Amino acid sequence: MRARDAMTRAAGTLHAAGLPSPVPDARILLTHVLGSNHALLIVPDLTDSQRTEFNHMVSRRASGEPVQHITGVAPFRYEELRVGPGVFIPRPETELLVEEALHMLAARPVTERRVVELCAGSGAITLSLAKELGGLQLHAVEISDRAWPYLVENLEGVDVELRHDDMTNAFHELDALVDLVIANPPYVPEMDREILPSDVVGVDPEGALFSGADGMDALRAVHDVARRLLRPGGWVMAEHDEKQSTDVLELFGSPDFESTVDHRDLNDRPRYVVAQRSGDAQRAGVAGLAP
Repeated sequence: MRARDAMTRAAGTLHAAGLPSPVPDARILLTHVLGSNHALLIVPDLTDSQRTEFNHMVSRRASGEPVQHITGVAPFRYEELRVGPGVFIPRPETELLVEEALHMLAARPVTERRVVELCAGSGAITLSLAKELGGLQLHAVEISDRAWPYLVENLEGVDVELRHDDMTNAFHELDALVDLVIANPPYVPEMDREILPSDVVGVDPEGALFSGADGMDALRAVHDVARRLLRPGGWVMAEHDEKQSTDVLELFGSPDFESTVDHRDLNDRPRYVVAQRSGDAQRAGVAGLAP
């Protein structure tokens, strides 16, 4: 069977299963089996073993398993990360957060590029920062036992300090010394559990999705950790739910932070906040713990 015919048949199977992107999913699975790029799909015939492997992957996808778990990898900006059950699959929206961080860091002297990623998960943010901009002092923390091995694997060879810990306890030795705190924390309100699509609930780990009744518990922790870690004039950047814009702007407002701006995602929805640590608030307290 020619690869093109196999992909067409697979797309039909996935469409019949009610999946939202049957053609792209079929293409990704087939290129994974063939070890080729998309342009070569019209060329090869499938071997018997390739056809068997591909059919098995299509069946898994038709049952609702995410493509990224089937292939074991997820693209993010210019990188490819190892993912699987237990770790959050990085999303395109977070690429905008990284883009903002790169612009901010590039404008700072190389002596002021100390970065801490909270809720690091797969390490997508830290890996992209490390690969796309030099002169960074990188630190990352992740609490999940299941996500931790993916973080370690994806950041192998990267000059980064990793902590397997609760973010509220991590990096006290860096208090008031950090230039950027960045996070894609869990932020889905518990009340939204029943309305999330099936390809999210039951796929991504709950600890990476839900964060209290209003979804703000982890964001409040990010605020407190950033307040502690950042030097005066340092920045915090955090992703959030589109319904939380007003609350997030208030949370990351005066007196602890200033120049607070909420940015929009690819669908023009409020998605991530950027705020600068207030110098006056930092000096008023001890190691950033101003009231």
